[in-house]
Amino acid sequence: MKVKVCGMKHPDNIENLSLLPVDYMGFIFYPKSLRYVGELSPKLIHSSTTHMMKVGVFVNENQENLFNIVEKYDLNAIQLHGNETQMYCKNIVKNFPKINVIKAFSILGVNDLNLTKEYEEFCDFFLFDTKSQQYGGTGKKFDWSILNSYKGEKRFFLSGGISIEDVEKIKEIQHPKLYGLDINSNFEIEPGRKDIELVKQFIQQIKL
Repeated sequence: MKVKVCGMKHPDNIENLSLLPVDYMGFIFYPKSLRYVGELSPKLIHSSTTHMMKVGVFVNENQENLFNIVEKYDLNAIQLHGNETQMYCKNIVKNFPKINVIKAFSILGVNDLNLTKEYEEFCDFFLFDTKSQQYGGTGKKFDWSILNSYKGEKRFFLSGGISIEDVEKIKEIQHPKLYGLDINSNFEIEPGRKDIELVKQFIQQIKL
């Protein structure tokens, strides 16, 4: 089970997290987010993520700006949390064929899973998050039993309000396409600053 820690923005916190066996580290490039990276140094990100995947999280970003950020930070994956179209995803694949594209979908009911079919050709992974009026970061869960209705070909990350109290419940999920977990707000001291010890405990327990 892969673990992705999203919403990193503080240099010392990034360096401390890099000492843990995290598989993906996520950086939010959405200015309206409380976890927006701001002018974070690309050099710092490069040096702190040599053994993990660097993920840039975007929301309806101008594609030229997105391409510039990908090159500036040498990202390994792009996570799209807005209303990006299939053509938008296709253009990313065309310009950066080696980068993983993760498309996020807001889930409330089974019908929300049907939207994934149109994106399978242009994405490497999906991410299922809790539906809300905002773009992620709610700290709330959706009904995970809905996942049983997902019959797609792409593997997915589970997101939305995951906490350390959910370890046993997560282990009960037997879906063959569950690839990883996206953790964020319930592991924070404040927006953008993770509780390193809590993340460490979660990883140790989930990977047992």
